[in-house]
Amino acid sequence: MTPVILKQTKIIDPTSPFHQQIMDLKIEQGVITQIEKEIKATPDCEVVEIENLHISQGWMDSSVSFGEPGYEDRETIENGLKVAAKSGFTAVLLQPNSNPIIDNQSQIRFVIDKAKGNATTLYPIGALTKGSEGNELAELYDMQNAGAVAFGDYKKALQNANLQKIALQYVQDFNGTLLSFCQDSTIKGIGIANEGVISTKLGMKGIPALAEELHVARNLFLLEYTGGKMHIPTISTQGSIKLIKEAKAKGVQITCSVAVHNLVFNDEKLLGFDSRYKVLPPLREEATRAALVSAVLDGTIDCITSDHNPLDIEHKKLEFDLAKDGTIGLESAFGALLTILPLEVIVNKLTANKLVFNIDNPSITNGSKADISLFTTEENWTFGKENILSKSKNSAFLGQKMKGKAIGIYNNGQLIMNH
Repeated sequence: MTPVILKQTKIIDPTSPFHQQIMDLKIEQGVITQIEKEIKATPDCEVVEIENLHISQGWMDSSVSFGEPGYEDRETIENGLKVAAKSGFTAVLLQPNSNPIIDNQSQIRFVIDKAKGNATTLYPIGALTKGSEGNELAELYDMQNAGAVAFGDYKKALQNANLQKIALQYVQDFNGTLLSFCQDSTIKGIGIANEGVISTKLGMKGIPALAEELHVARNLFLLEYTGGKMHIPTISTQGSIKLIKEAKAKGVQITCSVAVHNLVFNDEKLLGFDSRYKVLPPLREEATRAALVSAVLDGTIDCITSDHNPLDIEHKKLEFDLAKDGTIGLESAFGALLTILPLEVIVNKLTANKLVFNIDNPSITNGSKADISLFTTEENWTFGKENILSKSKNSAFLGQKMKGKAIGIYNNGQLIMNH
């Protein structure tokens, strides 16, 4: 491993004695060995010198889909992890929505093996129910032993309340974490966009906020009854924020995330019937988007995810009602967030999910493992096709103004740069 020196880099890490200082940093054999005002480079060192360079503890994305196994035409694990690294993420949680669904220990081992040797670490989420069909629990304990860090069915809410209750009770025996996507399918019906003025104007079937909030309320009641812990991914309504805030005040062990696109866009994006903006949960009206940003700032929302979901053109470039839900988001996450949130909040929300899922988060200090994200904060630019690194190109962020750039990562003894 070549020693690496990061020159004149601003450290953003409240857990480090060097927080907010501009320092040189030396990494040898994957460990931070020196942090000084100036470190002299020797010929054997790789030197990184970039104007306005910042570093923080490594970011983790708590919801990415890569397709493999089964949908390699959308994305492979190998390329997906390279995209994540160049987008500033040292770790990702992989959703189980491949083909077959990741619902047993051999599937968990398969994706972990596929990811070995990469700079970005992959942590698999096991499906909560067999085949993600919502009928019977998958092999949760065996999957956890094989390396799964949480259990959930991607974008599928468990309609059976008793099965949800049993799952919450069962995973407590081995300190498991449940991901509970919240949506009442009977109330969503055939809705495809946020129920409101825009959906009415466009003649689109609406998805009411109530569809999400009923399930959030139900799951919080179940969690209070059973104990244990639960994570609600990608919340999108004001009612959900209120319910989660109240549950946290009672001491219930609940955490939640929001998707970058729900923070940045509102449902006015649908006026052109562009299926790139068809996501689940749907983009909501401006007042809700602003409320989600406030909930990030006040700590009600624990973490932010790109909810990266690569889709092939055959499933995305269709009439709005026929297109699949989802957008890629790794490449655009940081630059989009910096247009709406303060830097320290973004870093906190992209690293706090390691706490949620019991994953180590080493501090930027002498002797620590180097697990760091590299980025700049000042450049203004526009996200274009040339910025897409994924195999799939279904980005809702094309043409979007960005601020600052993810430069890459140092993790697992490797420096990966987006150059």
